[in-house]
Amino acid sequence: RICRYLKGTRDQGLILKPGSNLKVDCFVDADFGGLFGVEDPNDPVCAKSRTGYVIMLANCPLVWTSKLQTTIALSTQNAEYVALSQSLRDLVPIREMLLDLAGTLNIGTDIPITTQSKAFEDNAAALQFAHTGKLTPQNKHIATKYHWFRSHIQSDSNPDGWLQIEKVDTNNQAADIFTKNLQHEKFVTARLLLCGW
Repeated sequence: RICRYLKGTRDQGLILKPGSNLKVDCFVDADFGGLFGVEDPNDPVCAKSRTGYVIMLANCPLVWTSKLQTTIALSTQNAEYVALSQSLRDLVPIREMLLDLAGTLNIGTDIPITTQSKAFEDNAAALQFAHTGKLTPQNKHIATKYHWFRSHIQSDSNPDGWLQIEKVDTNNQAADIFTKNLQHEKFVTARLLLCGW
């Protein structure tokens, strides 16, 4: 299947159409235990979830990742939250580098730079946990390893935060393509969001 797809799309590529301002945003998704029941059920790796995300610079894909999580998530919320945390570990230095370059090269005078970044997540429970940070017996195990980015989120109590985490409709989730097999229509939609064709 992969070979057929590559052969049929060998004349295609990324069509980069940058937006009017420089901003760094992220689309993030996870597939909770996606290999379970597909491969050897006695292999613990099959219980791991898959993280997928794409970091966009001026609406163009800059970094994209699809990988198994290092720990076994206990719920969809946990898998999505771990993916969110992992994606932000790449987004933070990219954003800081962009701001440093803009200051050094005076880029902001010619091209507007948006200092706010957005992470688009389609799981309501992970969104709520990211905003409230309320620890429960079910999620306290992820607090120290994955909860680090909360200080960057903009809120009433933290107006200086530069990160906004927003809900995105599953049909507009560009990272969906990195986590699971998609039906043809969803695949084509996600490919259009990423590649422009």
